[in-house]
Amino acid sequence: MIEATWIAFAFVLGLAARALGLPPLIGYLAAGFALAAIGEPLGVGPGDSASLEHIAHLGVLLLLFTVGLKLKPSNLIRREVIGGGLLHFVISSLIFLPAILLILDLPWQEGLLLAIALSFSSTVLAAKVLESRRELRAFHGRVAIGVLIIQDLLALLVMSLANGDAPSPWALLVFALPLLRPLLYRLLDASGHDELMVLLGLLLALVVGGYGFESLGLSSELGALAFGALLAKHKRAVELSNSLWGIKEVFLVGFFLQIGIGGLPDTSAMIFAVVMSLLLPLKGMLFFGLFLMFRLRARSAFLSSVSLTNYSEFGLIVASVVLPQWLTPLAISVALSFVISAQLNRFVHPLYERLARRLIPLERDIRHPDEQPISLGDAQILIIGMGRTGRAAYDHLKDKGFQLSSLDSDPGMIELSARAGRRVQFADAEDQMFWQSLEMPAVEAVILAMNDQEAKIISTHKLRERGFEGLIVAHAMYEDMAQRIQEAGADRTYLTMSEAGTGLAEHVARSLQTGD
Repeated sequence: MIEATWIAFAFVLGLAARALGLPPLIGYLAAGFALAAIGEPLGVGPGDSASLEHIAHLGVLLLLFTVGLKLKPSNLIRREVIGGGLLHFVISSLIFLPAILLILDLPWQEGLLLAIALSFSSTVLAAKVLESRRELRAFHGRVAIGVLIIQDLLALLVMSLANGDAPSPWALLVFALPLLRPLLYRLLDASGHDELMVLLGLLLALVVGGYGFESLGLSSELGALAFGALLAKHKRAVELSNSLWGIKEVFLVGFFLQIGIGGLPDTSAMIFAVVMSLLLPLKGMLFFGLFLMFRLRARSAFLSSVSLTNYSEFGLIVASVVLPQWLTPLAISVALSFVISAQLNRFVHPLYERLARRLIPLERDIRHPDEQPISLGDAQILIIGMGRTGRAAYDHLKDKGFQLSSLDSDPGMIELSARAGRRVQFADAEDQMFWQSLEMPAVEAVILAMNDQEAKIISTHKLRERGFEGLIVAHAMYEDMAQRIQEAGADRTYLTMSEAGTGLAEHVARSLQTGD
């Protein structure tokens, strides 16, 4: 009965949030607070949340495992990630501390721990938002996730120091984890494509990574992330991530429900949460300034900063260990920050377009190596998006003797194509500055092969705006999207499934006609 009530509230309020144009997760948060307010007559109370807490924890572990599958450890060893994460942690803690001590009559040690809890950003929300926009592997997505991992490591350190607990001496074994990569690769290869692969993902994320790290006195979240990262270079990492998608999404509903179901806040907790929400822009502005200092372009710095402009569920974990009396005020602050951040991230690209003229002059003259201008040289055809469709188009046209160049925002795809001898460069098609700095003197045709349909529309607009008069061809899954791409200026848009069926039929007809 209790589980049925949770599911019903989450579905109804999630559906209501979507109908209002809000992300469903805001509805799940509202469902948690609604259950805290009226759940008792329905037989649901704060004491019944133990199983929900377990489900929520599993959801967080699975999310971090799938983030790890799309992450390369080398992305962490970067100046903008380590420097940005550490400097933001120190500066934001020092900014929040005076505000907390001014508003609340607290000992400075308690105020400092509260400020530290508020300095972290939400791994769950940022990863979910970036994943929904397919930007986890884009440059700004990698920077944001890298900073979040640095913060998670800092949260683990703070909890250990504040609680007086130290990891087990056996925790040093985690440095030998890369030695397990060949074994994990073999297990993934042997698991096939069905339920065994799903069970392997659950085993690594929840048992080996989660429970294993916890047994060593380390964070279970860190363990799930680490085992995902060990498999990130495997050719079936994306397939494994997709197979866990549904389970992860359902469990994460429990995480958002759990934030509110523990109990309703009093007036002082609401005032605290509102004040912290008013300070939230300072957090994003500080991230933006630090990223610019590390030579990121205004667009990358802005997108990364908006992803990180929220308070963290890790702050709640820190509070549960060292500041239990502040758990409810922090939960409300986290919930409000989720509402604000979700709305900002929903409109982040149009928002940047409006602010670009003011933000671009703030860039440093020296650009980050990953964001240098791109020249296509003598390429006749440009292919944007080097997934299966883009790679197939590239190889077919290369065999016909055309000069080709290609672009992608996923380093994994770039590495795969480069190994196969294709000419490919890093670029984000939704970056307005990329289109302004792109040099394509000999290009006669552009193939849009990205997965994101909105990116195809933006790319078509940008190409026509810069005066490109050549051929623009794209593929789409649905007729209405194909129509929108053509209205943006594309010459032809092919329906993916229809073309696949036509291709199969053509092969059959040719075989029957030739007798092969």
